[in-house]
This record gives sequence, C-alpha cells and structure tokens, in this order.
Amino acid sequence: MNCDIKRLTKVRIIADYQFGKNVGKELFPDGVTFQLSRTRRVRQVFYSGNRIATARARDGFFILSIEGASVIHRLLPGNKLRVVISEEAVPFVERGKTAFTKHVVELDPELRAGEEVLLTDQADRLLATGQLLLSPEEILALDSGAAVDVRVGVASEKSNPASENKEKFDKSLIFHE
Repeated sequence: MNCDIKRLTKVRIIADYQFGKNVGKELFPDGVTFQLSRTRRVRQVFYSGNRIATARARDGFFILSIEGASVIHRLLPGNKLRVVISEEAVPFVERGKTAFTKHVVELDPELRAGEEVLLTDQADRLLATGQLLLSPEEILALDSGAAVDVRVGVASEKSNPASENKEKFDKSLIFHE
C-alpha cells in the first residue's frame, strides 16, 4: 500500500472520529497533499493549494483552517460543533478575536472543553474556527471570561498578508512521495 494512501486513510479516520461519521472523505478528498514533520508524521493537509487542517502535535487531532471549517459547516446539521455568537460580537469574532461567554447565544451541548468548534452568527453564517475553553454548562452559567480561543476568523484570513507569505513558505515544505 502506497504511503500517501495510508496517510489519507489515517487522516480520514481521525476526522471521522473528531468531527463525525463520514466527514473524513469530504474534508480530505482524493488529491490532498501532506506536509510532514521530520519524523514523517502528517503536520498539515492541503487541497488545491489551500491548507485544510493542521495536526496538533500533542494528540494528532486537527485544527481547521477556514477552508476546512467551511466543509465541516456545510456537512454537519443543526448546531453540531457550533457556538452561536450574538450580533454585537460578530465583527470582532470574524476578525479572529476571542469569543467571550457573555456573547454566546447557544452552543452544541455535547461539546467538551478543548474541542475544535465552528463559530457562527444567529443566521448560521460561519464566522471563525477555534478551540472551546470551557464546557457548555460553564459557558452558559458564567457572565464573563473567554469561551472560545478563536484561531482564525473569515475576515482575518482574507486581510492578513502575513498568512499569504506563511502559506507560500509552508507549500515549499510539502512532501510528495
């Protein structure tokens, strides 16, 4: 079995576990490329020149780019993996700023602290992706404090020229076998 086929199968299995059944094949279609670490582990996954996800070194789970989050957002129904943000906080969250507990309108009750989540407005428009800092019960009970560490917002991804340079650098490190 080819190494890339093994890697593709592995990243799909991890995505199915992390985000839900049958998500892996959609998130990582045939034709993805991998950036590998020195130890030959998958660090980043690209499709059509765009970064889809980065593997966290500590546990192998994926941190989504906006492109990857868009795929998940389209696939998952209802409020699955979502944190809904109030309208007053939308401009800040889509620029990549932290989402605070007082701005959370609702969220998936099955989420756990530390999980990667999708941040949306009340019309279910994708705003950002990030890591949940507290449990859903804590977020709904508290009036202050950070709820989601936003990794990247839709507006920050478009307007950040440094991210373009970083992606050019990252693409030079992609391994093809």
